[in-house]
Amino acid sequence: MARDDGRAGPVLLVSSQGGHLAHLLALRPWWEGRERLWVCPGTPDVADRLDGERVTSSHHPTTRNVPNLLRNTVLALRLLRRERPALVVSAGAGVAVPFFVLAWLLRIPTVFIEVYDRVDSPTMTGRLCGPFTTRRLVQWPSQLEFYPDAHLVGPLL
Repeated sequence: MARDDGRAGPVLLVSSQGGHLAHLLALRPWWEGRERLWVCPGTPDVADRLDGERVTSSHHPTTRNVPNLLRNTVLALRLLRRERPALVVSAGAGVAVPFFVLAWLLRIPTVFIEVYDRVDSPTMTGRLCGPFTTRRLVQWPSQLEFYPDAHLVGPLL
C-alpha cells in the first residue's frame, strides 16, 4: 500500500516477546535493509533486543485477555492507517491476530511464520490468523500436514 507521497510503507513486524521475537530477529538479513516498524510488548527483554529499532509497544499479556485484544485492535487500526505498511509479518503470538484481520480488510499483504517448536499441531495464533494470511511459512515438513497451503522454508533458529 502506498503512502500519500507514493512511497511504499514500512514492513510491520508484529511479535510477542521470547521465541516469537527470536524468529523475526533471525530474518535480519531480509529486513535490515528495509524501512520497518516493530510492534512488541514494552518488556525489558524486547527493549534490549530491539535497541535502536523503531518500536511501538503493544498491550500484553494477550493470551485469553479480551481487554488487551481490544486495545491491540485499536492500536492495529491506528498504526495500519497511519503507517500504511507494505507488508505485515509475524510469528505470533496473540498480538498478531488483530493486525492480520485488519490488514486483510485493508488489503495489506501478510506473512505468518509458524514457530519451529510446534511440529505436531498448529498454534492457536496460526489457526486464527490463517484466513487472513497472504503467505504462510513453516519450518518443518510435518507442519505441512496441518498447513497444506504453506511454504516450507526450513528452520530459522
